[in-house]
Formats: sequence, C-alpha cells, structure tokens
Amino acid sequence: MILIADSGSTKTDWCVLGHNVQPQYLSTQGINPFQQDALHIKDILYTELLPLLPCPNSIREVWFYGAGCREEMQPLMQQLLTSVLPLANTIAVNTDLLAAARALYGHQQGIACILGTGANSCFYDGEKIIENVSPLGYILGDEGSGAVLGRLFINAMFKGGLPDSVKQDFMLHTQLSLADIINKVYKQPMANRFLASLSLYIHEHLDNADIRKIVTQNFRDFFRNNIRLYHQFQCNIGAIGSMAYYYQEQLKEAAYAEGFEVKKIFKSPMEGLIAFHQQE
Repeated sequence: MILIADSGSTKTDWCVLGHNVQPQYLSTQGINPFQQDALHIKDILYTELLPLLPCPNSIREVWFYGAGCREEMQPLMQQLLTSVLPLANTIAVNTDLLAAARALYGHQQGIACILGTGANSCFYDGEKIIENVSPLGYILGDEGSGAVLGRLFINAMFKGGLPDSVKQDFMLHTQLSLADIINKVYKQPMANRFLASLSLYIHEHLDNADIRKIVTQNFRDFFRNNIRLYHQFQCNIGAIGSMAYYYQEQLKEAAYAEGFEVKKIFKSPMEGLIAFHQQE
C-alpha cells in the first residue's frame, strides 16, 4: 500500500492507495517542519494519523509533500515518518512545489504555480524543478497570494482606493475597526493568514469594479514579477490552490493581459498526485 500526504500549515490531506481498492482519504492537522518542532509533529503522527490508518503495517511507500519541507528539513521528516511506519521500504519527503508540478504535469514539462495563502512557482522539466523564482514571502513578495490580496485591499480601503461605502460595509460586516486590523497585522501571530482570510469578503464583492481590479492587478503582478522571469513564453502554465481555484476568471484575465495562458487549475494537488504515483 502507498500513503500520500499533501501538507500545509493548517491541514494535512492523506490518501491510502492499494491494489483493487478505492483510495481512502484521511485528514489531520497541518504539519510544517519549519514551524513545528519534532515532538509536536510526532504527536500528530501518533495520535491523529496512526488511529486513522486502516493497515499501518501494510504501507510500503510514503510520499510526503509539504510546506516547509525544504531540503534541510527533509531528513527530520523522514526520521519521524520512519518511526511511525517502520515497515515502509520507501519514505520520500518533498516540497509542496514539487507536489504541484507532479500533480499538474506528471512527467511533462511546464510552469507550476501555487496560489493560496502564499504564492510560489517553478519551471519543471518533467522530472525535477529546474528554476524557482523566490516568492520572498508576503512582506517582500508573494504577489498573487491571498495574503497580498488582503494587504492590497486594506491599503486601498483606507487610502482612498475604494469608495467609502465599501469601507463602511466591510467594517459593518466584519466588525473590525482600523485598530483591530493594525493589531492583527502587527501584534498578533500569523498575520498572513489574517490577511488571506479577507479574501472571503473580497470574493463576495467581485461585482464591484474597483475590488475586481485589485484582484486582477494582484495576479498581473504575479505574472510580471515571477512567471515572466522564467523566459518560457510558450510553456504550459498551471496553478493549484484556493486563490487560483476561486478566482480563476480573474487569474486567466490577468494572464492574458500579461501575454500568458493558464491551461490547468486545480484546487488541490491530491488527485493529480494519486494519478502520478499510480503510474509509477
């Protein structure tokens, strides 16, 4: 049996694959070795994952893809997964960016994008990631992400880029004052998640031309500051993540305006990863 994981900081989606049986989908809290220590991750694996696995001793391959699984963090995750599933012959830990690339393209080349709370992209040659323009995080970069969309929206709302009627409706709807927003961004943890959460309000008001323009401009900045740097103008482009999925009309519009075309959009990489590993 094969165990596949697609992990973010909030949630980890797991899938157990076996011969002649339907895939079994499981879920635990997020695992991010860059943000969590080994004891915390081990507790999640033992108390949340193990009780859900139908036959832990039958698992022979583990393919773990996750946020925070940079090269220097991969040995730690491999050790922790081995301690939980000692009979597995293969335990591979990779980045969420490789998950996106494999899910979108399998063994074909293309530009893979992640557009969710954060943003990232790469040029994938069908086997490995060849180029990666650093996203730089939501303070220095992350164009196209939910966090940056929230930042642009707040900026426009309080600096005259949006009508007063929008600001009044937003504050009434969310019960957030300017002081509350400043506190959440500058004094509370996970400011990026708070900013990205504003996407719920933004998405409900896409009929407003000014709000829609902010969404489209965020994506245009993503193509201009990231995708254009790969110099692969004829290459297929695909995107995975909540921002790509729920704003796909604006994403395609922005891509076209910058001379690109987005041909594939998935909400999650899991189905593509299942197809990839079933073919191996």
